[in-house]
Amino acid sequence: MWEFWKAVFFGIVEGVTEWLPVSSTGHIILLNDFMPLNISPAFYELFEIVIQLGAILAVIVLFFHKLNPFSPKKDDLQRKETWHLWGKVVAAVLPSAVIGILLDDPLDAFLQNTPVSGTTLNVIVVASALIFYGIAFILVEKRNAGRSFAITDVHNIDYKTALLIGAFQCLSLIPGTSRSGATILGAIFLGVSRSAGAEFSFFLAIPTMLGASALKLLGFLLEGVQATSTELTALITGCLVSFLVSLVVVKALMEYVRRHSFAVFGVYRIILGAVVLLYFTIF
Repeated sequence: MWEFWKAVFFGIVEGVTEWLPVSSTGHIILLNDFMPLNISPAFYELFEIVIQLGAILAVIVLFFHKLNPFSPKKDDLQRKETWHLWGKVVAAVLPSAVIGILLDDPLDAFLQNTPVSGTTLNVIVVASALIFYGIAFILVEKRNAGRSFAITDVHNIDYKTALLIGAFQCLSLIPGTSRSGATILGAIFLGVSRSAGAEFSFFLAIPTMLGASALKLLGFLLEGVQATSTELTALITGCLVSFLVSLVVVKALMEYVRRHSFAVFGVYRIILGAVVLLYFTIF
């Protein structure tokens, strides 16, 4: 029963931090150190990726009409706009898909297995990325204070801008960067409004995270690793909770960014990065 509640908590943390630009990786590292799940290391790698599926399903549910080019409630122009939107999402996925396939596993293995002062290089990189991009958010928001954005609707994002936002997503290969943080920050830097940038980031997450989960699941199955009932229960529970929490968080974030800046998340990242660095250095 205790493992069930731990899986619930992992799902809550994933559902909240996946969409906020605060790095789900940094939070999961801390959580796993405080209350590690009683599952094998191989299955934990799968668990960490696949619980994101619950978060992705929430975006699909919330934006189903907007993303559905076959909706009978749309006229021909709206269907055409929806197809173009999907085309821009695909274009934005390409940079991270190519670079991710080449670098993701080698980079992860290097960071996880390189010791530094009693901890791993991965923890140092996560903490540093949290702090660095926290400062970046504050500076970008300060730069944009009082300025109007050139693009205020997700449909007005052109293919060039979409591709550049996708290039920013490549930064999320560095643990602690935050996929949503990199894409939203990139979008704002390119002149996209906070709400349009956040919305495009959500749409971009669908193929990106579905692809990552599928590859991880395929690798797990090909290795022939057996899962226990406890592990499967943890995985299903984490996905379900992540889905339910994401429904609330995505809606709340969209309301928040219409009236507020991301500077508060920058401050939070800096504090969290310092906590991660101090905790794993001292303990």
